[in-house]
Amino acid sequence: YDVEFHCCSSDRDSIDGLVIPSLKIALLDGTSPHIVDPKNPGAVDEIINLGEYWDEEIILKNKDQIIDCNKAISRQFQAAYFNLKEAKNAMDELEFYINPYQNWSTINQLYYKIEKEVFKTLPKGFGKMRHLFAWGHTPQGKTQYIDTLIDGMKNLYVLNGQPGTGKSTFLSKIAERARMMGIDIEVYHNTLEPEKIDLVLLPLLSCSLVISTEQYPYIPDFSGDIIGLDFDSSLDYEGLKEFQEDINICRERIAISIERASSHSNRAKSLHDKLEAYYIPAMNFKDIEIKRKSVLEEIFNMANEIGLAVSAIDVTNKEI
Repeated sequence: YDVEFHCCSSDRDSIDGLVIPSLKIALLDGTSPHIVDPKNPGAVDEIINLGEYWDEEIILKNKDQIIDCNKAISRQFQAAYFNLKEAKNAMDELEFYINPYQNWSTINQLYYKIEKEVFKTLPKGFGKMRHLFAWGHTPQGKTQYIDTLIDGMKNLYVLNGQPGTGKSTFLSKIAERARMMGIDIEVYHNTLEPEKIDLVLLPLLSCSLVISTEQYPYIPDFSGDIIGLDFDSSLDYEGLKEFQEDINICRERIAISIERASSHSNRAKSLHDKLEAYYIPAMNFKDIEIKRKSVLEEIFNMANEIGLAVSAIDVTNKEI
């Protein structure tokens, strides 16, 4: 089965969610800080409580250390967030300088040209729009797995350019056009500015469009056709000379702030590893493994039921 890994921004080697689309099954980490409550408990949703498998007496021996560790983790995360906010402020200022010197007539003409290329065929879809993130700020640095998302597609448009040159707006217009045409679409948002878009996938059209910038460079490992779009080529560089020093300062602020955010989240991860060390001796991993096998067996049973239902539909269609 195709499986989606929803990675943890606090540790890119950890998983916060697992989805099996064809079986309509998802498993989510529902603990803090990403608490998830079941919407239809028992009927649709099931809670797996791993708290049933720990020895409370062992944990209570380290109660004070656990509380102190959690407080320290929270402070490190808050410090990381302050720096990410500073990075966004610097990014906004950078766009402020660049935006007025873009030739928007040229960008609009480019949009209409690409729109015709992307939507030259119109397969039937349901117009479903899905929202996710393309990048994450992790203790290991800026992280993305875009290559795994576009694998198997035919076309990839790479939008290159500085912040403020119209790339995200371009993707927003493509996404809105796809929605109006009833085509399924996946929209991947910017991790610093969630209202902006970094990546658009159109699976039914076997087409994807992605942004690559100095701050978030993306070099695709892609076997299909790559079409590069240069949004800097239509800038008025002569006019931008007046603000070059300010632009350079903004770039430095962004780089420094993101580096500091990564440093704080790295410290948070180290503290989290220390926190886990208090819980590991208290866990009954033998019984947890039994529970894991039980859940896996339940998933395969559901898969078999779905397979039988699909086979019955196929037989009926053949008879018709």
